[in-house]
Amino acid sequence: MPNRLARSTSPYLRQHAENPVDWYEWGEEAFAEARRRDVPLLVSVGYAACHWCHVMAHESFEDEGVAAVMNSRFVNVKVDREERPDLDAAYMAATQAMTGQGGWPMTVFATPEGDPFFCGTYFPPVPVAGRPSFGQVLEALSRAWRERRDEVRGGAAELLAHLGGPAPAGEDGGPAGDAGDAGTDDADGPVLDLDAVARVSDLAVEALATAYDADHGGFGGAPKFPPSTALEWLLRRHARTGDERALAMATGTLEAMARGGMADQVGGGFARYAVDGTWTVPHFEKMLEDNAMLLRIGVHWWRSTGSDLARRVVEGTADWLLRDLRTPQGAFASSLDADTEGVEGATYVWTRATLDEALGPEDGAWAAALFGVTEEGTFEAGTSVLQLRADPAPEDEVRFSRVRRALLRARTARPQPARDDKVVAAWNGLAVAALAEAGTALERREWVAAAVDAARLLDTVHTLDGGDGLLRLARTSRDGAVGTAPGVLTDYAAVAEGFLVLGGVTGDPHWAARASALLDTVLARFRAPGHGFRDTADDQTDPVVARLATRPDVADGPSAAGQSAAAAALLARAALSGSATDRRAAELALAGPLSIAHQHPRAVAWALATAEAVLDGPREVAVLGRSDDPGRVALVRAAVRSPAPGLVLAQGDPDEVAADPAAVPLLRDRPLLGGRAAAYVCRGFVCDRPTTDPGTLRASLT
Repeated sequence: MPNRLARSTSPYLRQHAENPVDWYEWGEEAFAEARRRDVPLLVSVGYAACHWCHVMAHESFEDEGVAAVMNSRFVNVKVDREERPDLDAAYMAATQAMTGQGGWPMTVFATPEGDPFFCGTYFPPVPVAGRPSFGQVLEALSRAWRERRDEVRGGAAELLAHLGGPAPAGEDGGPAGDAGDAGTDDADGPVLDLDAVARVSDLAVEALATAYDADHGGFGGAPKFPPSTALEWLLRRHARTGDERALAMATGTLEAMARGGMADQVGGGFARYAVDGTWTVPHFEKMLEDNAMLLRIGVHWWRSTGSDLARRVVEGTADWLLRDLRTPQGAFASSLDADTEGVEGATYVWTRATLDEALGPEDGAWAAALFGVTEEGTFEAGTSVLQLRADPAPEDEVRFSRVRRALLRARTARPQPARDDKVVAAWNGLAVAALAEAGTALERREWVAAAVDAARLLDTVHTLDGGDGLLRLARTSRDGAVGTAPGVLTDYAAVAEGFLVLGGVTGDPHWAARASALLDTVLARFRAPGHGFRDTADDQTDPVVARLATRPDVADGPSAAGQSAAAAALLARAALSGSATDRRAAELALAGPLSIAHQHPRAVAWALATAEAVLDGPREVAVLGRSDDPGRVALVRAAVRSPAPGLVLAQGDPDEVAADPAAVPLLRDRPLLGGRAAAYVCRGFVCDRPTTDPGTLRASLT
């Protein structure tokens, strides 16, 4: 008999619909049942592409005996962390505070009100290496709830008090001292001292360099995640300052990732992370969030260096997105699973024999040498992950393309990993921005068209009238049906930035208007005490999250935190509109993260990337021309190919701009030159002489 999860819009939750566990979704129904039965909540948090989530499900949640104990002594709640990042973050903070580590699956035991009193991650079915079995944990906590209730509730109260303590200096978005003192709290004066911000960037790159792996790329040891936010910052810093060390760290890491096994050498795109320090063996799940960010960074790598490898990475990643993650509704699915039929990586690995079978013995031997497939194998059971540590000889390019196509055909005939078809707003916003930029820079119209399709779904399915004059954003949808989880700050920020980029490359003012509406909601509903932003709207915050997570999250990881993402989007809108309010809000949001950047650059790398845009202006490019004028297209392409940090682009037809001058203020009152399309390069709405020549425009932006 299917449990309640059969009705869920989350593919991850639906994976558990046939479990013998009587699962609930998060919500009042579960809380009420826990109160009625006077039992604790067991909250299990994971996501569809999580290998160890599947392992624990098979070992415990599909076991009739374990399920019977869970059902009789707890109310069991399944949470998709991708659908509810607010709950995930709150409970992860509790798990890390209690255990010193975190990860997924995450297992939280909580009072009927949702307050955690015991946290952990994966629990095995039998005791292993000092780790208790899941059954032992269930028994011990059930007994503690029955026999030592006051002690259990007291522990939950202590944990809440710890998590709700005062924020460290600077984390509330306000200024902090010493090298990070780049801000001021003067309501009428400038927010960021640009000289101080530049010094912070200098100190931060010195700190980051101490962790750089000069042999293998990346920062620190295994496992290695793509340091996407840091890579974008380093590329922007090089573009602004000419810092060759910053460029070397960025390109060294990008090339190592692109040549290793974490990159899909046949199908394009990247796995979630590498389990080793050499980028050889991936954890095979493939996530939209990672690949959307790496696609856009790849474009920036290519335009900074002209690297053929960078271009190949961009083309492979974009084509993979459209081929393997695009949904029938035109948006992009969340992920592909790490496992195929319960075996991690089974779709992706090769042996000499399977290469020969797919290619024939001659091409098979050539491919084995090129891709590092050995008799011993680089993965498990004699299988190898494909790597490309050196490019084929120029005379072998045709053969290389033919072999890759043949391997992809052979691989497509294998069983495939499951796909999580859930559409996440923030990740699709990242994909819209990346595809819009990549398609314009590399002249791939189908990529821009795909960005428009994804943006339309976000605009029509995910955006809702809040009833208070504000536009609201839903976090997820599936099969064109909107989910119930409200959007969090990263959703609003990433979708707004995606819309702004799309409006810039298409010239459609609708996207700037919709981005502006989302950012109005950010300013109205996400403000935190001090100068930062909460991760959830003030009228849509889950009560449990409100008790557990009282501070804005300023920490960037492989992806941007909501605070720095919001700052970037507000800075871009300020460049288009001239709004001093937006500019001030963006700079205030950056002040807190920048206060720790000199010590912890990787923790606030997107804030540093956004600060590079602040230091550079950011540059504003207005292109005016008739819609059918190829000169306008050439000027837009030249602007998109510029490495200027955080460059903001707008384009339009002069007659359409005159008819609605308020739509995009950056375009207002800018005539053609001798009837030809013209580009205006500005900083703070102060502009250089316009030009009709793409080469001149390019030179002015470097």
